[in-house]
Amino acid sequence: MTNSRKHTNARATTNTTENIVLNPVFARPGEATEFPKFTIPDSMSLPETAYQIVHDEAMLDGNARLNLATFVSTWMDDEARRLYSETYDKNMIDKDEYPATAAIEDRCWRTIADLWHVPDVDSSIGTSTIGSSEAAMLGGLALKRHWQHRRKAENKPIDKPNLVLSTAVQVCWEKFLNYFEVEPRWVPVSEEHFVFDGHDLEKYVDENTIGVIAILGVTYNGLYEPVKQISEKLDEIQASTGLDVKIHVDGASGAMVAPFCQPELEWDFRVPRVVSINTSGHKYGLVYPGLGWIIWRDTEALPESMVFHCSYLGGDMPTLALNFSRPGAQVLLQYYNFLRLGREGYRAIQQGSIDVALYLSHAIAGMGPFDLVSHGDTIPVFAWKLKERYTDKWSLYDLSDRLRLKGWLVPAYPMADGLAHWTLQRIVVRAGLSHDLAAALLADIESEVAFLDKLETAMPREGTGSHFHH
Repeated sequence: MTNSRKHTNARATTNTTENIVLNPVFARPGEATEFPKFTIPDSMSLPETAYQIVHDEAMLDGNARLNLATFVSTWMDDEARRLYSETYDKNMIDKDEYPATAAIEDRCWRTIADLWHVPDVDSSIGTSTIGSSEAAMLGGLALKRHWQHRRKAENKPIDKPNLVLSTAVQVCWEKFLNYFEVEPRWVPVSEEHFVFDGHDLEKYVDENTIGVIAILGVTYNGLYEPVKQISEKLDEIQASTGLDVKIHVDGASGAMVAPFCQPELEWDFRVPRVVSINTSGHKYGLVYPGLGWIIWRDTEALPESMVFHCSYLGGDMPTLALNFSRPGAQVLLQYYNFLRLGREGYRAIQQGSIDVALYLSHAIAGMGPFDLVSHGDTIPVFAWKLKERYTDKWSLYDLSDRLRLKGWLVPAYPMADGLAHWTLQRIVVRAGLSHDLAAALLADIESEVAFLDKLETAMPREGTGSHFHH
C-alpha cells in the first residue's frame, strides 16, 4: 500500500510538472496567479516563467535612450555587447585566474595616465573601480592619509582634517566627508562665481586642510572649474603661509572629454599641484555601467597603507579598492573602445555630442521662457532656468512632468547652496542621442510649453520635487 501510494504521488507530481510545461506561459502558476514579493517561493518554477515575470516588471522602466537625466552610457555597438555577454562572469579581483584581464586593466589605466599627461607613466599608479564614486573616495582617502602621516611626523594632532570643495560637488563627496570623518569647507557658488574658481580660497585653507577638490564637469550645469586658476591661487597661499595644499580633480565626466575636444586646456597632471584624477569609464568613457578609474601622479601620491595583499585566491594579490569582487567585463569593454575608436573616434563621438548639445541649447534659448546658465560647449551638458517673472502658472518641475508623459526624462532641480533659490532644468547629451531625436525633443518641449502657457490657473505645487540624477 505504501509503495503504491508513493507511485501514485510520483505520477501526480510528474503530471503536474507536465501540465505546467504544456500550459501557455501566461496561464502558468506565477503568471496566472502571483508570486510572493518579499519571500522566496516554496517551490520551483520554470525558467521561462521566472524570466517572463522579471522581464515584464523591468519593462515598466523608462526608455534609457530617452533618459536625458543620467550621465551613464546607455548604448554600445553590437560587437561590444557580444564581448560583454562573453565576459560577464570574469571577476576583476581574481588576477590569478584571469591574468589576461588583469593585464588589460593595467594597459587601460596606463593609457588613461598618458592621456592625462602624467609625467612618467612607469612611476604612476592607477586602478579600475566600480564607478567614479569609489575612485573619488580613494582619491580623498589618499589625501587624508598623506596629511595624517605628515602631521604625525611633526607630532601634531590629526583629529580635525578638512577638505575644501564647492557646494556644487556630486553627492559622492558628501559621502566621503561623512564616511571618512572629514570636515567640509564648502565654497558656495554665486552669480558672481558660478563655479569654484579659487576666489577667497585663503579663507578656507589652513594647516588641517588635506586637499582641494576641483570638478571638471559640474553635475548641475556641465561647466569646468578652472583647475589651473585654483592651483595658482594655492601657489599664492603657499608663498604667504607655507601651506602646500594639493588638488584632486573629479573628472567624472570631463576627464574623458577635455583630452579630445579641448586638448589645449591645462587641467590634468600638467598642473603640478594635481596629484590624482578620477573619471567614469561608464560616462564619457562610453562603457556600460559599473566602471571608474583613478590615476595618481606617482607612487608617492598613494600611501602604501592603502594597498592590501591577499593570498587566498591562488597567489599574492595586491588590491586597491573599497570593493573586493567586481566585474571585469567593463574593463574589457573600455579596452575595446580604446582599440575600436582611437583618439579620432573618441574626438568624433564627443564632439558630435557637443554639437547636438549646442543645437539644443541654442533652440531652447530662442523659445522665450528660458535663460541658459550653460551652453554644452564643455562637456555636452547644459542647463537653463525660467526667466524672472515669466509666469506664475507653471514651473520647470511642471515642464519636466509634462515631458515625462512623452517618455523624456529631463530633470528639474534646485541649484546648489548659494543659488538654491534657482530652479534649473538640464539635458545630458550622450552617444545615442541623434540629431533627429534632438529635433523630436525640441518639438515636444515647444508643444508642452504652449500647453502650459495656456493655463488659466496655476499648476498645483504640492508634491513638487527634484527629478535630479547624477
